[in-house]
Amino acid sequence: MTELGNRLKEARLSKGFSLDDLQEKTKIQKRYLSAIEEGNYAVMPGTFYVRAFIKQYAEAVDLDAHELLETYKSELPTSKVAETLGTGATIEQGSQSTRRTTVAKSMGQSKKFSEVMPKFVVALFIIIAVAVAAFLMLKQPDNNGVEDQKEPAKTQENSSVAKDPEKPAKEEPKKETPKKEEATQKLSKGEVGSDGVTTTYTLSKTADFKIRVDVTGDNWIGLTDESGATIGESGMFSAGDKIEADAKDKKSVRIRLGAAANGKIFVNGKEVKLVTPVTEQTTQNIVIKLAEKE
Repeated sequence: MTELGNRLKEARLSKGFSLDDLQEKTKIQKRYLSAIEEGNYAVMPGTFYVRAFIKQYAEAVDLDAHELLETYKSELPTSKVAETLGTGATIEQGSQSTRRTTVAKSMGQSKKFSEVMPKFVVALFIIIAVAVAAFLMLKQPDNNGVEDQKEPAKTQENSSVAKDPEKPAKEEPKKETPKKEEATQKLSKGEVGSDGVTTTYTLSKTADFKIRVDVTGDNWIGLTDESGATIGESGMFSAGDKIEADAKDKKSVRIRLGAAANGKIFVNGKEVKLVTPVTEQTTQNIVIKLAEKE
């Protein structure tokens, strides 16, 4: 057992929590909680989940997660991000060399095109000018004929009104069609709780309450209703997975994201914008409450 695992275990026991209690509280599987206490990080689903799960564990037993991670960072496995960045730099250098060759070829082709382009534009302008002139010449007689036809109609209308001046023309009142106001879904601006990881939104002006989470990377996701009961699917998900739940009969839904940057939340098809900045190591609780009917 590592010093970090020993400290977490002592805090859990002082709270009177069993591993089962902690699993229910954090939604992290019992075997991962036990592995954290024993310092056996090899069983974790990914390197970045080690820090995320330790942070959730610490918050559940009222310890300062940031202080713990900083103090015992030497015990934690290193991320592979630096290696990825190094590889990316090498690829970028090769790409720049290729782009220089492509740009040189493109400049030669552009020079030839720029020599031909002015001649083409002049020819096109002449063709358009001739077409417009011909169109106007053909259309002019038709307009005169239409105007001549309209004049007798106006004269006949005026004479019919003059013959019977005693009968005023009846004007029928215009019927105004009432416009139906369509109720549009409204989602309030998120309010961040005192714990810094829970953001609450209020949903109103809709009868639907459908939740969807699009997974963009490795992520632990759990959905619960106002009573704490699990709805939909919960557990580990990978990029491309979608979690959907119809919460029409629920008052609220809590979405737990183990890696907030690796998931997008949608309510009735519209994306929920997260208030606080997130990374792969950021854990977030997003609570969507259904507004009471007026």
